[in-house]
Amino acid sequence: MPPISLLLSAGEASGDMYAARLATALKQRLDVAIFGMGGPQMRAAGVEIITDYSEVSVVGITEVLKRLPSLVRAMRHLVDEAQRRKPPLAILTDFPGFHLRLARKLRPKGILNVYYICPQFWAWRPWRVNLVRRRFAEALCIFPFEEKFYADAGVPVTFIGHPLVGNVQATLTREIFCRKYGLQESRRIITVLPGSRRGEISHHLPILVEGLREIREHIPGPPQIVVAVAPGLDAARLQKSFPADWGARFIANDTYNALGAADLAIVSSGTATVETALLGKPMIVVYRLSPLTALLAKPLVRTKFFSMVNLIAGHAIVPELIQDDFTPRRLASEAESLLSGSRGGNPRVSQMKRGLEEVRKLLGPPGAVERAADEIARLLTAQSNAK
Repeated sequence: MPPISLLLSAGEASGDMYAARLATALKQRLDVAIFGMGGPQMRAAGVEIITDYSEVSVVGITEVLKRLPSLVRAMRHLVDEAQRRKPPLAILTDFPGFHLRLARKLRPKGILNVYYICPQFWAWRPWRVNLVRRRFAEALCIFPFEEKFYADAGVPVTFIGHPLVGNVQATLTREIFCRKYGLQESRRIITVLPGSRRGEISHHLPILVEGLREIREHIPGPPQIVVAVAPGLDAARLQKSFPADWGARFIANDTYNALGAADLAIVSSGTATVETALLGKPMIVVYRLSPLTALLAKPLVRTKFFSMVNLIAGHAIVPELIQDDFTPRRLASEAESLLSGSRGGNPRVSQMKRGLEEVRKLLGPPGAVERAADEIARLLTAQSNAK
């Protein structure tokens, strides 16, 4: 009997990571041949990549228009392959602008859609939850408050917990990390996560560099800079934006150790803020869109906070510098406040760490990916028995 064909799709780096782990868990349970859209981590997990997510990974309303031909091409390719291979299930990971449309095209072909990592519609255009109800057989959510939001809208939903819980940890001590990358253990370290998309980098980098310049001028030491380079980004190109005499380190494939060794993290809003929270590191969350996208998006936002850490907690735990608040001066001021200490420690940092521990508890127990795989296996069995 041939393996079961499954479509698995992710449109950005974090989704690629989550989907790769799910692919591995599914292969441990079922005889499956998985194909779809993704990146290097899904490819390494044995998924046949039909379309690379780098072709479609964009953020912002105006930015999408520039990539429209690539988005249309990727959509057509996935739909054609689904038509040819006839998978019983399509598992779509976050990335709602693309995946809601893909689900609409797959459903008439008799393919059941499962949403793995539900979109954050409670914060951004909440009426789109009705599209999930119409187009998806089930939604798998990763935040505790999402389950009620989706259930209230009539979506079959299961809370699986967050896939990062139990998987985020530093494997090197600060001493060994510093020795490995030629840093001084006695000096403070600021780890910067500037984003995973090229658009984010172009909006963030000039402000980050100027802000770090101010920090280095005002803090005795000065702090050492470590830049965690996301998969798919060119470290050499990033390095050109930083003064050579800073001795900044550009590190790929070692983000958790880079965060684990840090005294402070400056993090682009997104999945990286959850990873930083799970490591218990003080952070400043930053984000900037193009001015037009920000203007168009403002009326659609339905939440007080922007960063996942504050959204999960329901109150402000970490500082958010978003859009016009994200300036070199504001960044330097927040960093100086969090890096300043006394014999009694820094009360603000202590309070932040207590808040981050609160967030860790709210994210549920380890094993989210395994629970997702079990639920998908149940759906496949139920569908097979119904035939």
